[in-house]
Amino acid sequence: MNAVPKITGPCEHCKQPRPLFRYEPEHNAHLGGGFATCRWCTREKQPLLCVRCWEKERLREENDPALNEEAETLEEICAANRRADERRERISKELAGIAAATERAEAER
Repeated sequence: MNAVPKITGPCEHCKQPRPLFRYEPEHNAHLGGGFATCRWCTREKQPLLCVRCWEKERLREENDPALNEEAETLEEICAANRRADERRERISKELAGIAAATERAEAER
């Protein structure tokens, strides 16, 4: 059984000696000009934080207006893509119907 060793030391945020956890952002998609433009993903090394600071960082990430705006933009793009797919399917069915009617009309001649 490979147990993950507990890391104990000073938190990189509050400097209190406590059990530490590596903070990893919970997102991986960005639409910004630099692709991965948020402050969590541009860090070279994610910090070791105690439970309290880890929770504060998670809440900051969840409430980041830039990330929330990107999520809304991504949802708008997905909705537009769904509408475009539905439109293509509808046009394809209409064209198939026109082709079938044309074939029937030519066969009746």
